[in-house]
Amino acid sequence: MATMVTEVYDALKDAGASEEKARAAATAMAMHEPRFSSMASDIKLMQWMLGFNLAFTVAVSVKLFLH
Repeated sequence: MATMVTEVYDALKDAGASEEKARAAATAMAMHEPRFSSMASDIKLMQWMLGFNLAFTVAVSVKLFLH
């Protein structure tokens, strides 16, 4: 049996979903959870890259137009 995200299961049950549908959705969420965590780390890396690029562009522009 596959693992499931209990928080998702409990939330779906509280919202009125049937036992079968709540269990299936929580199990499907558990299968995709590792992808979400790797996407989060990729987004964090891209934010750092964007920040560095922006700071570098501003520094070059300031040097170009003020000197």
